Amino acid sequence: MAGAQSGEVPRDLTQGPITRTLLLFSLPTLGANVLQSLNGSINTVWVGRFLGEAAIAATTNANIIMFLMFSLGFGFGMATTILVGQSVGGRDIVGARRALGTGVGIFAVISVLIAILGWFSADAILRLLATPPEAHELALAYLRVIFLGLPPMFLTVLVTMALRGIGDAITPLRFMILNVVLDAGLNPVLILGLGPAPRMGIAGAATATLIANYVGLFAIIAYIYAKDVALRLRGPELRFLIPDPALLRVIAAKGLPMGVQMVVMTLSGLVMVGLINREGVDVAAGYGVAQLLWTYVQMPALAIGAAVSAMVAQNIGAARWDRVDPITRSGVLVNLLLTGSVVALLLLFDKPALALFLGSGSPAIPIARHIQFIASWSFVLFGITIVIISAVRANGAVLMPLAILTLGLFVARLGFAWALLPLGQDILWWSFPFGSAVTVILAWAYYRYGGWRRQGLVAQTVRAKALTEETA
Repeated sequence: MAGAQSGEVPRDLTQGPITRTLLLFSLPTLGANVLQSLNGSINTVWVGRFLGEAAIAATTNANIIMFLMFSLGFGFGMATTILVGQSVGGRDIVGARRALGTGVGIFAVISVLIAILGWFSADAILRLLATPPEAHELALAYLRVIFLGLPPMFLTVLVTMALRGIGDAITPLRFMILNVVLDAGLNPVLILGLGPAPRMGIAGAATATLIANYVGLFAIIAYIYAKDVALRLRGPELRFLIPDPALLRVIAAKGLPMGVQMVVMTLSGLVMVGLINREGVDVAAGYGVAQLLWTYVQMPALAIGAAVSAMVAQNIGAARWDRVDPITRSGVLVNLLLTGSVVALLLLFDKPALALFLGSGSPAIPIARHIQFIASWSFVLFGITIVIISAVRANGAVLMPLAILTLGLFVARLGFAWALLPLGQDILWWSFPFGSAVTVILAWAYYRYGGWRRQGLVAQTVRAKALTEETA
C-alpha cells in the first residue's frame, strides 16, 4: 500500500465472495444498531419508572435536539468514511489516515463549540420548542449535561464509521456493547444515588450517558493503538489532525447533503404525525406504537446499506467496477431476505408485540394492527432505496439521493396523504407504500441511467494533496 506499511492490515473488501462478505459485514452493524435502540429504550424505562411522566417529556424534548445534532454528525462521518474506504481500496493507507485526521480535527473543534453554545442556549432552545412548563426545568438539566457529552459522541461515531470503512464491523459492535452496559447500568445508580453516588435525578440519566460516551471513546482509541490498527496516527502523521482545507471542502460538500437526508426523513415524519393527530388520540397512539416497531424493521436495511457503501467505496478505490453491480444486487437481495423476514414476524406476532406497549385491552391495538398490515411491507421497498443510495454515494454522489428522498417522502408520500385524505383515514397508511414505491423507482432509475459513475474518485483529493506535499 502507498505510504507507511505499519499497522494492522485493513480487511480487503475487493476480493472474495460478495454475499458472504456482505452478510459478515452487515450483521455486526445490525447488532450495534439494535443495541443502540435498546439502550435508549432501557434508559427511558429507568427515567419513567423513577421520575415520572414529566421526566419522560423532558427527555423527549431534549432528544429531538440531539437527533438533529446527530444527523449533522452522521453526514460528515459518512463523508469521511467514503474517503477512507476509497483510499484503502486504492492501497493508500496514508491517504486514509489523512482523511480521518481531518475529520477528527474538525469534529473535535465543532463538537466542543456546539457543547459550549448548547450549554448556554439550552433554555432558549427549549422555550422555542414550547416545552411544557412542568417539564422545562427537568429538560434543561438533562439537555445541558447531554450537550457536554456531544464531543465524545461525535468522535466515536466518526471513528467507528471509519473502522467500517476499512472493513472492520466487529470492533464497533464490541464498543457499542461496552457503551450500553455502562449507560444502562449507571442510570439507576446516578438517578437514585445508590451507594456512594450522589442522587442526581434526571441529570443522573444524562450523566450516565456522558460517562459512557467518554469511556467508550477513550477505550476505542486505546484499542486502536494497542492493536496498531491501520488508521492510527503516530509521529509526523499527527499533523493530519490539523484540518486540511482541500479535504475539508470534500467532507463538507459530501457530508452536508447526507446530514440533510436525515433531517428530511425526520421532518417528513413530524409532518405525518401532524396529519395523524387530527384523527384522534387512539389513532395517534396506534400509529405511535407502530412507528416504534418500524424502528426495528428499518435496522436491517440501514446495516446492509452501511456494508454496501463500505464495499463499493473500496472497490471503486481499487478500480474494481466489475464488482459494484454485483455488490448492489447482493445488497438488495439480502435486504429482501432480512427486512422481509422481520416484517413477516411482525405481522405474525403483532398483537402481543403491541400489547407490550399499549396493554392487551387498549382500543388502539386494532388500529395499530390495521396500520401494520397496510404499511409495514413498504419498508421492504424503502430498504431497497437505502441500499441503492448507499451504493451511489460511495462514489461521492450525494445531491441526487437527497433530491430522491425529498421527492419520495415530501412530494409523493405527504402529497398523497394530504390530497386524498378526504377519501378516508386509510389514505394515511397507504401513503407509505405509495411514497416508498415512488422512491425506489427514482433510485433505481438514477442508479441505472444517472451519471453517478462519472462523479470521480473523491479520494483523488487525498492523493493530490499528498503529491503536492511530496513535491514541496
